[in-house]
Parts: sequence; C-alpha cells; structure tokens
Amino acid sequence: MDINAVFKFLKAFLGAFYENGIGSVFWGVLHIFYNDGYRDAFKNYTENFGAGEWIVAMIFVILVFAAIAAVVVLAILGLRKLARLNKDKVLPQDLVEECADLKKQLVKMSEEKERILAMRLSDVGRYEVEAGKDVEDGVQSASAEGGSRFSKLAEIDRMYADDIPLLYNDNITLPEFCNRFRNFACSRLKLYYEPRLIRQFVASMATTRLIILQGISGTGKTSLPYAMGMFLSNPATIAPVQPSWRDRSELFGYFNEFTKRFNETEVLGKLYEATWNDKIYLIVLDEMNIARVEYYFAEMLSILELPSKDDWVVDLVPSGWDSDPVHIEKGRFRLPWNIWFVGTLNNDDSTFAISDKVYDRAMPININSKGVSFKAPHTDSACVSYKRLEALFEESKQKYKVSKKSLDKINLLDNYLIQHFRLAFGNRILKQLQDFVPVYVGCGGTETEALDHVICNKIFRKFESLNLSYIRDEIDGLISYMDKLFGKDNMRESKEYLKGLKKLF
Repeated sequence: MDINAVFKFLKAFLGAFYENGIGSVFWGVLHIFYNDGYRDAFKNYTENFGAGEWIVAMIFVILVFAAIAAVVVLAILGLRKLARLNKDKVLPQDLVEECADLKKQLVKMSEEKERILAMRLSDVGRYEVEAGKDVEDGVQSASAEGGSRFSKLAEIDRMYADDIPLLYNDNITLPEFCNRFRNFACSRLKLYYEPRLIRQFVASMATTRLIILQGISGTGKTSLPYAMGMFLSNPATIAPVQPSWRDRSELFGYFNEFTKRFNETEVLGKLYEATWNDKIYLIVLDEMNIARVEYYFAEMLSILELPSKDDWVVDLVPSGWDSDPVHIEKGRFRLPWNIWFVGTLNNDDSTFAISDKVYDRAMPININSKGVSFKAPHTDSACVSYKRLEALFEESKQKYKVSKKSLDKINLLDNYLIQHFRLAFGNRILKQLQDFVPVYVGCGGTETEALDHVICNKIFRKFESLNLSYIRDEIDGLISYMDKLFGKDNMRESKEYLKGLKKLF
C-alpha cells in the first residue's frame, strides 16, 4: 500500500475543499459540490490505488459529504425553528384583538345567563300554576310546616311582641357621653382610649353610617366598637368578612328556591331587631377589605347615602307572603335608622385597596398607637337611645357651626390644591366637614383639631392615588402654606401625614 500516494490524494482533496469553502458564501458552497480539484486528485493519484487505498479514499469522501449534509440539515432546521418562533410571537395588536373577542364572549355569556334565569323563573311559575300551587298556597304550606320562610326574623317578632319598652338615659350630654365611655372602657374592660379618638368616633357617627378604622394590627380597631356596644348595653355584632364575599347575599342571606326558606344571616337578624327598639346598633365588618368592599357592600353604599331615610329600602324577595315578618312588606325591608356599620381594615399584601368610592362615603379614622393606661372610677354602662344621640348631634350642628373664617381657609386650600396638584374635593366632603366639625367641638374638642382630621383623612388621602414621585417636591410648599393658613402649631395630623408621604420616595 503506497501511503505517500494516499496522503497526497487526501491533501489535494481536502485542500481543494478548504480553499474553496472559506471564500465567498455563494461560490464557496458552489465549489464544494463542483470543483476541478476533485477530478484532478482522482486522476493524478488513483492510478496506482489498490483495494485498501480505494477503501480509505471512499471513507473520507463519504465523511466529507456527510459533514456537508449535516451542515445543510442544521441550517434547514434552524430556519424552520426561526419561522415557527416568528409565527408564535404575539404582537400587542393581537392581544388587543383577543381581549376584545373575550369581552364579546363575556357579554354573550351574560346574556345567555339572563335568558336561562328568565326561563328558569318562567318554568317555576308555570310549574306552580300547573300543580295548583300559587304563591298563596306556598304560604299556607310553609305555615303548616312550621311558620314563616324567615324563621329567625319571625322569632324576633315573637320575642318583642310582649316586650316591655326600655328606659333610656336621655339626660346625658355629649361631653358626658364621651367621658363616661372612656372611664367605662378603662374600669370595666381594661381598654384605654385617648379623648381625641373617642371624639373622632362619636363625630363620625354624626357624619355617616359607615366608619372605617384603619391602622396597624393590635391597636384596638375591633375593640373600640365592641367597647362602645358594651357601654350602650347593646353588644356590637362582629361579622368577620371572608375572601369569598362577592355580593350582598353575604350580608343579608338568600332565598332557597327548593326549600322555600330564606337563609338569614346574623347581620340581617340584627338589622331586623333594630326595627323593634331605639337602641344604638353597631355592626362591625371585621377585616372588611379582605374581599372587595365594592362588591358585597355596593348596594348599602348607595342606600345609606340617600338623603331621606325613608328610602333606605332593600328588596329581599320578589313578593310578599302573609306569613312574612311584621316589618317586611311585599318582600321589601326598610333599614332601621339606628344602625351604624364600622369597618376595620389592614393594609397588607393579603387585602384589597379601598377605592375612593368607599372612602368618600365613609369616615376613616387612623389608629396607629395603643392607648396609654390611666386610672378611672368604676363606671356603669349607659342605655342611650339613638333618638337622644341624634338630637345631641343636631344641637351641636346648630350651636357650633363651622366658622366663616375656617370655611374661607378651606376654600383657599382647595384653590391651592387645584393649582399645584390638580386635585379638588367635592360637595360631599364639604357636607361631611360641616357635620363632623360641630359634633367634634360639642364633644369637647376644638374646631382646628376637627378640621385637621377631616383634611388629613378625606382630602390629603387622595394623594395616594397620584404619582408621588412627581409631587414630592411640592409637599414642602403645601406644608408651608398650611402653616400660613392655620399656624405652625396646628394641623399636626395633616402635616405628619404629608411628611410620611415624602418618606415613601
């Protein structure tokens, strides 16, 4: 076997492949498949090849063409993969179109749901007619089986049917009310509250039917309405909000079409009980923002804001039965006037943010510190009617109206906020301010303290919805302007809140 001949052949063959392969891409590839060097190599060096030399030569030729084929295959696979990626790539416009399609499908599904529900109600009505069981027959059947479809509310009717009217302490004044409550909480419950916090809570009751207690955990947000209920000889109803709450049925309950019974909640029971007497009822929505307040409390937000309390009506069932409770007429329940909702909330990752819709209709109170213990004389509870409390509120609103000087300052502050922050507050907040401030003063506080609380919690709170990084430099100017309007030693709550916003950025 002539090794030199084989070596020269391979050198010439591979040299031609190498030299032509590194040229321009087109001609390099062309020369790889068609090249005179291949023919010359075979012509010059294969004349003396034996069997062994031919085998070695063919193996190397096969390997070279296999390498070329592998490169071509890899190139084809790469191009196919690139084409697939480009095909699967989702463009923003595609996402917009897909969202629009999903919204259309959602609307169609909602319409289909309404049609199914209408058909179901129609079928129920047709079934009752065909079976000879109209609504009146259903009432008689329910009565025969054990009374009203509102079993718990019917029990309340029976309990208060022969009840002896209570004797209320209607000689109490607002300062006495606040002082006695503070001493009661201290001596009987070992709970300590600052006078300012109690004034804020009582003045909030005069402003709205929804009070929000917010702050860090463990500062007594739930214990405050609980203690107030104990002081008023009517324990507050604690309703722990659940993450699954989605609609008003979580508050009131729902009518079961199969059992023909209404599943009442404890909240509905207390609301109904409040129609039988003049006690003050507090319903605590504990951890209210663990679910979206706008979902389960939406109807109540609208109802409680109606100026006429005669319009505070909730539709519980479509029609009335003769066996329904006394204070439910034609399936409608008129909310009592002696109720207040108190919501407690924490701001953390497990809760939802409270929207402006809720905050604007409520009166928020920040509780970020524990009360300092003190000694108080043993104090008994007081049975105060809501009529007496409302009369004290109206008396304070007439006696301690917000001064024109303060209203002018509020107007100047409003103009400043519009000019520097593009932020304004509406008539609802002004109405709440004129209700809150006089009652706070009537409880023993000052007008400036009351203004400070309202401005901080109802106006400056709206800064959280703005881009704080852009208004950060404007906050110092706002603080200086407030010093000019109200004095450097006043409006401490508002100034501390603004300084806290600056620290966020």
